[in-house]
Amino acid sequence: MELELFRVDYNIVGITSKSCLKLLPYTKIGEQQKVVVADNEGILQVFAVKKEDIQLQFKTLPGHKITSVQLSGEPGTMSDKIFISSENEVRGFTKKGKLFLSFDSNMTEPITSMYVLGNDLFLCGKHTYNHYKDCKDIGSYLCGDCIVDVIALHINKTHRLVALIACEGRMIRALEHARVTLSMEVESSPTVLHIYEDNDTKLVIFGTVDGRIGLLDIEKTQSFNKWIIQDNRFSSAISCIDSYKMVQNEHQNIIVGRQDGNIEVYSINLGDNETSALLHTTNCNESVTSLCCGIVGEANYDEILVATYTGRIFGLTTQTVERNITTDSKNYYFTTESAQKIVKLKNEVEELQMRVGKEREKYQASTHSYMEEMSAIPLLSIRDSMVQSKQDASYVLTLEVPTAIDNVLLQSNVPVDLLDVEKNSAVVSFSEAEPHNGNFLLATYRCQVNTNRLELKIRTIEGQYGTLQAYVTPIIQPKCCQVRQFEIKPLSMHFRVHSIEKKRPYNLLAIKGLFSLAEIHSWVFQCIPEVPEKPQFVDTTTTLFFQSTFLGTHLECNFQKGEAKFASDNISTISIIREFLTKETTKKKIKIDISIVVNDDSINHILKLIDPKLQSHAKLSKEVLLLDALHELGVNDTETVQALSTKYQVLLEKEKELRAEFSNQPAYLDRLYGIITDLYIDYYKFKGVSVKSRIPKLLTILDNYDYKNLLLFFRPDFEMLD
Repeated sequence: MELELFRVDYNIVGITSKSCLKLLPYTKIGEQQKVVVADNEGILQVFAVKKEDIQLQFKTLPGHKITSVQLSGEPGTMSDKIFISSENEVRGFTKKGKLFLSFDSNMTEPITSMYVLGNDLFLCGKHTYNHYKDCKDIGSYLCGDCIVDVIALHINKTHRLVALIACEGRMIRALEHARVTLSMEVESSPTVLHIYEDNDTKLVIFGTVDGRIGLLDIEKTQSFNKWIIQDNRFSSAISCIDSYKMVQNEHQNIIVGRQDGNIEVYSINLGDNETSALLHTTNCNESVTSLCCGIVGEANYDEILVATYTGRIFGLTTQTVERNITTDSKNYYFTTESAQKIVKLKNEVEELQMRVGKEREKYQASTHSYMEEMSAIPLLSIRDSMVQSKQDASYVLTLEVPTAIDNVLLQSNVPVDLLDVEKNSAVVSFSEAEPHNGNFLLATYRCQVNTNRLELKIRTIEGQYGTLQAYVTPIIQPKCCQVRQFEIKPLSMHFRVHSIEKKRPYNLLAIKGLFSLAEIHSWVFQCIPEVPEKPQFVDTTTTLFFQSTFLGTHLECNFQKGEAKFASDNISTISIIREFLTKETTKKKIKIDISIVVNDDSINHILKLIDPKLQSHAKLSKEVLLLDALHELGVNDTETVQALSTKYQVLLEKEKELRAEFSNQPAYLDRLYGIITDLYIDYYKFKGVSVKSRIPKLLTILDNYDYKNLLLFFRPDFEMLD
């Protein structure tokens, strides 16, 4: 079943944040609803749409950035009171614009997320959670993880008030009276929480950074239930969720907004094994910050109202928009009303163009004058993120600017590979890198016209850590550039998990010394991704588990004041941690004792993990070389192809797929060779033997790869052990 929606643009506001858009409830079914929207310039406005014209109800003066908008009301009444948060303050407005609440929360950090339920107010900063009732503080909680969203609800059976906070450390925590009563582990970092209400059921769903939507079971199993929207490919992060009956069905639909601009409508049946079906998808080419469903443009027509990062407010309506336009012999005929609106819009555009021209001339004249006037560089807000993609062991780097991007220069002081991205239409050119000057990568992306969002993919090398810098140049006058820095950590290809296999052959690293809990936690934070910024516990041992996206190896970290233990089935991981911690402790002149236990069986285990990757990509490389050779021989016409053997004919038929796969994994075979070489050097380094002179022989064995020969080269005594 397909759902057809039509786009209608309504308004443009300033740059917006998450949860910036709401619809005031209607008094009778089918009537149009008023729109509440707030932006980063501190302006809150409420408007209605009457006969396709915007009618402004009220608008506040500019101020501090508004981070969240929520609607609520007294228990048992309509939720028509507007609450906004900015800095440490919460203000409340009636639907007519009267200020009835100005509350200073006295929080130690700015408010990033907010939820209002009756007389209860829930405010979260980056690490702090506060619960207020009737503007009185009744409890707070300090979280080591970064908090990204908060919601609250009454449990159906017990009617207890429970607040849920989504944390970056792949955890959703439930709090009662500001105490954590439940910690639910999820596979991916959550980005947004939503209460799904349908047919007297109340469920909690959440979106993740890799584009999935999961269901929580708070009452029965008190844990993660299942994925209801899942894609095997890496999808863009989910920024907002709403539930609404867009089609006549038994259950409400789930509407999803993503950071890559996709807006998707799903039908779901939570009691069925079939999780979801996609009904509609559209892309607006900008990050979606907020969406909500209701009736906006025309009475009795359902609509998805969307706010984008740059401040565009538009609707996706079920009403057919092109109803007043007909064509005849390539000429358009409009109704009188439509013709008048077109003339009015043309006049407005001409007037704006004249005003812009005058202001530009005035500005140019001021920059050339001999007075003390000077050219001002505009402050542009750049939205950036670097998210790990587990599917292809890479990082997705996203840069978004409110105006069009001219070019982006990437510079890295460590070796990284750039991968192809389908969505990326920019032209890339490489400059000659100078590793001796700390430049391993210099690449320039020249963007197409009106591109304000750029997505890149990079692959890092573990053990090589440093900084990746992106110089973003927008198309504005005067010319300016902003720099964004992204840290590449020593174990950059690892991600956090909640448990690991205990039966694997682990190598052990133990460190003891006069270091504090804060120091060892800081070192682990600098070494491995997805480590909480602050330690969760003070007196007990902190235990964290990680997995490698490239090889699937595991890592366990246990640390406390004066002591740290690391266990991994990859000896190279242990070597990287040891080198990094030794360097950091030397900087601070802290004396430490290091002990290492090497498990010889871990070598067999790692080589067995690499074996299928090595075989498949070695085969792919040979097939691409054969294709190049066939084309050099001029095997292009049908007659010559038919004269070839079946093997080569099949190879030529699959050429497009093979070359696409090969180009998507540049230097993959070299990467595997590098991992095996490092493994060999690290293994014998811990045994006190230098084997650099034997590396050429190792590479020869890899070129004529055989698992048994490679294992015997690593462990010549293995047959005696067998």
